[in-house]
Amino acid sequence: MAAGGFLVKARAGYIIGVERGTVRRLRIGLGQIDVTVGDLEGNTRKILAVIEQGRALGVDLLAFPELAIPGYPPEDLLFKPAFIEGNLRALERVVRASRGLTVVVGFVDRRDDIFNAAAVIHDGRLAGVYHKQYLPNYGVFDENRYFQAGTETPVFARGETVFGVNICEDIWFPTGPTTAQALAGAEVIITITSSPYHAGKARFREQMLATRAADHVVCLAYCNLVGGQDELVFDGSSFVFNERGEQIALGRPFEEDLVVADLDVGAVFNARLQDSRRRKEKLQGAEVRRVPLDPLPSAPRPSLPPRAVVPLEPVAEVYQALVLGTRDYVRKNGFRRVVIGLSGGIDSSLTAAIAVDALGRENVVGVWLPSPYSSAGARRDARRLARNLGIEFLALPITGVFRAFRRLLARPFKGLKEDVTEENLQARTRGTLLMALSNKFGWLVLTTGNKSEYAVGYCTLYGDMAGGFAVIKDVPKTLVYALARHRNGRDGRPVIPPSILARAPSAELRPNQTDQDTLPPYEQLDPILEAYVEESRSLDELIALGHDEATARRVVEMVDRSEYKRRQSPVGIKITPRAFGRDWRLPIVNRFREP
Repeated sequence: MAAGGFLVKARAGYIIGVERGTVRRLRIGLGQIDVTVGDLEGNTRKILAVIEQGRALGVDLLAFPELAIPGYPPEDLLFKPAFIEGNLRALERVVRASRGLTVVVGFVDRRDDIFNAAAVIHDGRLAGVYHKQYLPNYGVFDENRYFQAGTETPVFARGETVFGVNICEDIWFPTGPTTAQALAGAEVIITITSSPYHAGKARFREQMLATRAADHVVCLAYCNLVGGQDELVFDGSSFVFNERGEQIALGRPFEEDLVVADLDVGAVFNARLQDSRRRKEKLQGAEVRRVPLDPLPSAPRPSLPPRAVVPLEPVAEVYQALVLGTRDYVRKNGFRRVVIGLSGGIDSSLTAAIAVDALGRENVVGVWLPSPYSSAGARRDARRLARNLGIEFLALPITGVFRAFRRLLARPFKGLKEDVTEENLQARTRGTLLMALSNKFGWLVLTTGNKSEYAVGYCTLYGDMAGGFAVIKDVPKTLVYALARHRNGRDGRPVIPPSILARAPSAELRPNQTDQDTLPPYEQLDPILEAYVEESRSLDELIALGHDEATARRVVEMVDRSEYKRRQSPVGIKITPRAFGRDWRLPIVNRFREP
């Protein structure tokens, strides 16, 4: 027994001390912030403001997301030395502002190469740096293009409490850096991350993190980025788990938040005393460098108010992702108002509702662009939708322009039957008019195509694909209907007219046209697309899953030959595990076809 009533055990330079009759606590904060790539000044101001909030709440250790200073993902900005230098100067400001507490923040470190790094700042000085070890290079990630992988796994001793820091992908590996840090005595693991959203990922991530905490007998704090960046959305939903894998704090989804929780670190030591497996594992563990941090004076701290965060239901979760992604893309690119072509159909109606929720009704303009084939029902529903949403409504009939195009083309088209060419002329006329409004007034055009259409090429280049941002580009048609019903049920009254949901979907580019004249019913199409696009199933597998062979073969052919269109489409919000864009890299020149 050591002086002062401490039980002391030393191994490889690591000391655990537990005072009898006391509860050893650590107040941790997670600064779940929305940053902008390249906005070094703005991101730093936001970090400094949260540091002050954390200090007022008596936080001992405050963490920020992966690459919070430069923004994530910075992509080829990382090839600019001035960008890296600016991020290092910003880090110096954060260091100076961190007196009296410990701060973990993501930045780009520069040595002989550059690293995706976490700075561990203690009482106004840079105490250490952790370099991300597992660099993801799949899906939307391309970190091997930019960063060198780290090789060291330090732990930090803040008084009697030892903690480890790692970054995003590191925690996904069951025997990654967390294992080494826990065996070296880390009782708390801080994982800073910028984990992009897709539907259902938060629940899977929660299960994984709970397992890591329980398996390693650690308190685990996971600080995730929130906000939109190009086609990516980060959902926040930061977590804190105790050593039993029980969630003790949750960040709000799709909102900035400061998550604060009191950790019972002494309970980690007590739990480990009863786990004989750890003793054998520690004998085989690699040596880990331990960084001591100077003790800080204790001060009275305010009690934490109760907080309750209710996880979103799956469809509501997707809707909020679309709202946040739209808001951030529009605002971060300097636009104030957006314009949408309203067809009286479900896709443009959902897009308009999302835009209103993201930007406010005063910043959304709906334009009705009727052709000779536009139905009275569609016209009525487009006006009704605009009135329900309270948005500005313009009517620009395109019949005269369409007829002028046909007269102009009459000579070269002489003797040829009308076909999809004349249909596409209508779509391209609409695209031209929407872009003219964009140029004249500075409005961003939001396109309205969904994933089912983009997948099979049921869209028109320079027509309905013309615009600046494709809000529902990664939303399958069947999910479009579910999202519309969700939005209608949210406020006690439907904003999307029920007749829109009831009417058969149609581009209305020829008399009595419906989508099913060209495509299989969406209830058949979407499951085939999910299996082929998101799960990489072969044609034989599609047939084995019960899909009609002729239908499956036709859908696969349509997907493969439509890549040239998708490459020319605007970016849109990633919702599914595999979205067209970063996730999907099918060659345009490609003669392979499923046998």
